Amino acid sequence: MILIDTHTHLYSEQFDEDRDEAIQRAIANGVERFYIPAIDSSYTEAMYKLEKNYPNCMQLMMGLHPTSVQENVDNELSHIEEQLHERNFAAIGEIGIDLYWDKTKLDLQIRAFKQQIHWAKQYKLPIVIHCREAFNEVFAVLEEEKGEDLYGIFHCFTGTFEQAEKAIELGMKLGIGGVVTFKNGKIDQFLDRISLREIVLETDSPYLAPSPYRGKRNESSYLLNVAKKVASVYNLSLDEVARITSNNAKEIFKNYDK
Repeated sequence: MILIDTHTHLYSEQFDEDRDEAIQRAIANGVERFYIPAIDSSYTEAMYKLEKNYPNCMQLMMGLHPTSVQENVDNELSHIEEQLHERNFAAIGEIGIDLYWDKTKLDLQIRAFKQQIHWAKQYKLPIVIHCREAFNEVFAVLEEEKGEDLYGIFHCFTGTFEQAEKAIELGMKLGIGGVVTFKNGKIDQFLDRISLREIVLETDSPYLAPSPYRGKRNESSYLLNVAKKVASVYNLSLDEVARITSNNAKEIFKNYDK
């Protein structure tokens, strides 16, 4: 059985005490690849160090997280452009719009989102979208930019069935993580109405740990818990869920070649 964690922040300070052990636990649970989203330039070196220590299984993205879109946004975008010019990445991410923490920088977030979508098209890369309390705003940008050259993952999907259909229509697969195991998560109530071919698995570690670890630090080994829940929702074997979702992830990241 092979699992792929399509979204994990293993460079986070929360792993400084046991990063190697956490990675080994994940590998022992069948996780073969780890896709590492960027936040901002302050984490770039930590990401590169992680890749250097685990070159065979760490796949890096490059991008500016919407909550890191501040007055220095032009400097951050220049940093991304420089990195994209210097080396290969698996995706542009995580990018998008977040109106949970700050609604005052929406215009800046939209500008950064669009610029990074344009780079994704230029480099023929998928995008990995962060969306929090901003479905309408994210969909508006995707509608404007949609095309065969725009595709990727709607990370940490927590929307409705109708929003799921819309995201898929716009070229995105749904990133399903710990929320699917929550009693009030709601997505498990309609997920089986969506083809498993549109689903990839993720942890978003160290955040959003699945039950029974909810409230604790998340880690990639818990992807197995997510996969088991998805298997129960679809009434499929764990092996089948692992096979299909891993193939989906490989299809999304197909153009990545170190």
